[in-house]
Formats: sequence, C-alpha cells, structure tokens
Amino acid sequence: MLYALLYSLRDHFGAMRLFRYITFRGALAILIALGISLLLGPMLIRSLQRLNLRQYIREEGPKGHQVKAGTPTMGGLLILAALTCSSLLCIRLDTPLFWPLLFSTLAFGGIGFADDFLKMKRRQNLGLSAKQKFMLQIAAAAAVAVFLYRYQATGLYDTALTVPFFKELHPQLGLWFIPFAVVVIVGASNAVNLTDGLDGLAIGSTLIAASTYAILTYAAGNTIIAGYLGIPYVRDTGELTVFAASLVGASLGFLWFNAHPAQVFMGDVGSLAIGAAIGTLALIIKEELLLVVVGGLFVLEAISVILQVASYKSRKRRIFRCAPLHHHFELGGWAETQVVVRFWIVAILFALMGLATLKIR
Repeated sequence: MLYALLYSLRDHFGAMRLFRYITFRGALAILIALGISLLLGPMLIRSLQRLNLRQYIREEGPKGHQVKAGTPTMGGLLILAALTCSSLLCIRLDTPLFWPLLFSTLAFGGIGFADDFLKMKRRQNLGLSAKQKFMLQIAAAAAVAVFLYRYQATGLYDTALTVPFFKELHPQLGLWFIPFAVVVIVGASNAVNLTDGLDGLAIGSTLIAASTYAILTYAAGNTIIAGYLGIPYVRDTGELTVFAASLVGASLGFLWFNAHPAQVFMGDVGSLAIGAAIGTLALIIKEELLLVVVGGLFVLEAISVILQVASYKSRKRRIFRCAPLHHHFELGGWAETQVVVRFWIVAILFALMGLATLKIR
C-alpha cells in the first residue's frame, strides 16, 4: 500500500525511491509491526482481562505452572494484527503468492481462535476436539496447496522438491505435491503449537526462524543470489521478505509482553497461525525440507510428544518426565528461564545449520 502511494511520488521527492527496495520496506515492516504491538499490547491485555479470557493450565503439566492460571490468553490476536497490518502496508499488493500466504496465516489463526474461545467458554483446557481441529487444518492447508499446484500452470512456480545438500536433485511431485504441502503446513503449525508452553519460548523461537526465512526468501527472489547459491529462483517471492520481516517485528513486539513473567499468552490463535505462516512460506520458496533443520527445535518438541504418546500406548511407560520436551527439562530441575534461553540457543544453532546448507550445496 505504501509502495503504491509513496513510490509514485519519487519524481517529486527523491527519498521516495527508497520504497523501491525490498530491504528498506522489510526494515520498515519490522518497525511498523513492532510499533503496532507495543501500542496495542497494553490495551489488548486489559481487554482480555476485562473479558475474563484467562489461561487454564492442564493438570498433568508441571505443578509450578499453576501460578500462571488466570494470565490473559489469546494474545496471538496482537501478533496477527501487527503482522497483517505491517504486511499490507509495506508489501506490493500485486504479489500473487502473498495472498495464499496471508490466507493460510489467518485461516489457521481462525481455527486457533475457535479452539481458544471454546476453552474460555467451557472454563477448562479443552477446546475443539483433536479430530475437529485436524479436519479444519487439513481443509485450510489443502486450499493453499491446490492454489499453489494450479499456480504452476503460470510457469512462475514449480512443484519440484528441493533436497538440501543435493544441488541437482529435484524430484517432481506432481499431484503428490498437494498432500505433501498439507503435511508441511499442518505439521509446522502444530509443532509451533506444542512448543508454546513456557514464557517466551515459542515466540522467541519464531523470531529466530522468521529471521532465517526472511534471508532465505530474499535469496530465493533474487536471480543473482539464487544462482550463486544454487537454490531455486521463484519469481516475485522477494517481496515476501517483507512478510517475513513483519513476522519478525510482530514477534519482537509480542515477546515484550510474553517474556517471563508473561503478561499474556499467545494461545492457539497465535501459535497455529505462526506455524502455518512459516510452513507456507517454506513451501512457496521451495525450501520446505530445510524447514526441518531451520525449525529443528519445533521438530524436536513435536517428536517428543509423538514418542511419549506411542511409548505410553504400547508399553504403558513414559520416555520423558513430561512432554513436550521443555517440560522434561523443567521437571529435571532447570528453571523456566534456563529452559527458555537454552532452547533459544539451540534454535539459533539449528538456524545457522540451515543457512550453512546453502553454501554446502
């Protein structure tokens, strides 16, 4: 929006030529998203408190978390507001692949909102059933997958798979791209959701992953950089760097209020939307498999839950003290802030490993 309004004035005001550059608008997007978060955050927290939209703590979790009961939740609305407004203001709205990315984010945010709302209404940590949640997630992800599959007919997008470490290996998925894309989006969304259990953990890890994908997106949308690194060039995706930058700014702003001791929790409305956004962005720039590395912390959290459930159902024995993984270390004696900061360090290491694969190719 700002591009259309201000760049047209470049002949009269030379400074407006800055809006031509993705890097400038990306930096501006971070500042706008951060500003919106800091401005609206206190008002949203007061509103959530007034509406009695408070967190309900699951009984099987660490007992020390009972003190968190009553903290306002559904703060993910702040993330979505900052992300959406900043993106719409700073990105070129004629970017075709921006719209399925925004749809995916808001659709999964809507599913999370419904889940959170039911929890508040029932006054317990039970919202949508697992079946209901997965069916809605699959439907939303399938809509995005079908759009991307049909978009390949324009010649501006390819459904071939990019395999890290193998420069020349690009298997064509064909129709299999649709279920593959659904798995990526739904998997990423739920992995972030499972990571959201300690103050600042999920949003800090999101900040790291979003920053990494901002770099990857810029590279994928630049013919020279993409050619040098040997990664797929996807036309017009450079503009999506602005979206990733908006997510960075929104994450920074929310972390201000979610840092220990948290004033507000993001709820499913935030975690599901964030995961879907990152998963969809990874699909668009053809770095979906690299997401397993860049988002390695999210993957570990999800695997810990899968292993715990499988072990208990098959052997009636638990592998971890409690799942997801962050609770295992918390029950092992680590303070909550220790777990969070150390997990952030792990997330940074995974992000650096992901970036390193670009040159290894």
